[in-house]
Amino acid sequence: MSSGDENDLGDMFQEAAGYFPPEPAATYVEHTLLSGHILQLRLVGHNPLWGHHLWNGSQAVSKYLQNHGESEIRNQNVLELGAGAGLPSLVAAILGAQKVVVTDYPDRDLISNIERNIASCALIPDHTSTISALGYLWGYPATPLLSKLSPLPSTLDSEEPLGFDLLILADLLFNHSEHAALVYSVHSTLKRNSKSKALVFFTPYRPWLLEKDMAFFKLAVDAGFKVEKIWEEVLAAPMFEKDPGDELLRRTVFGYELRWTEGNLKVH
Repeated sequence: MSSGDENDLGDMFQEAAGYFPPEPAATYVEHTLLSGHILQLRLVGHNPLWGHHLWNGSQAVSKYLQNHGESEIRNQNVLELGAGAGLPSLVAAILGAQKVVVTDYPDRDLISNIERNIASCALIPDHTSTISALGYLWGYPATPLLSKLSPLPSTLDSEEPLGFDLLILADLLFNHSEHAALVYSVHSTLKRNSKSKALVFFTPYRPWLLEKDMAFFKLAVDAGFKVEKIWEEVLAAPMFEKDPGDELLRRTVFGYELRWTEGNLKVH
């Protein structure tokens, strides 16, 4: 290199074409409601938080909501944690929920994908006032979530308890290290009302860790909730057919509900 060229490095530090693999493209899946209507859902191309799948728990809790729409959804405030594509939240909005807040990890791709699914769902009566997406980390203060409720009570001592009528947690229990944070978020957001509930649906995709999955419910009981099993559905095939472990468990969806115990209906 001549002295005149010593500052001219050209493309020396330019990665060659194809050096980095392209980002996986988004995919689309169809989900048929019990009414026969078809929802098309966009899934992120790939995500370390597993938002690129439509999980068993999400589909099962959506079916549960459709079977109990009038009594459990209409005019209720609904919060979904770890929503992925947001299927249960979309179903809740379609069924007449008053307000639906759809949350997942505050990753730009995940949240914008949920927003796209909301905007493209023609079955929701009024997108702007009914349903919104928000990034939220489990275990963090719930103020941003509760602020979505209107009107917002000024204090926790208000006559109207602060919180959501229904929480949805679909296929989140595999994340064992986050159980305490999840319970904290449920405790912080579920309205102190005898009718309020959190729906927790999951498949034990790693059957040998089922006991660790179920440890979530022990934490929930310790936090002041009563736990009841409300759903068990055996699917035709496991979601990941080549995975190891008991196949029957890998194709079974379990559903539980959490409600406040009598002694925890009032804020102490």
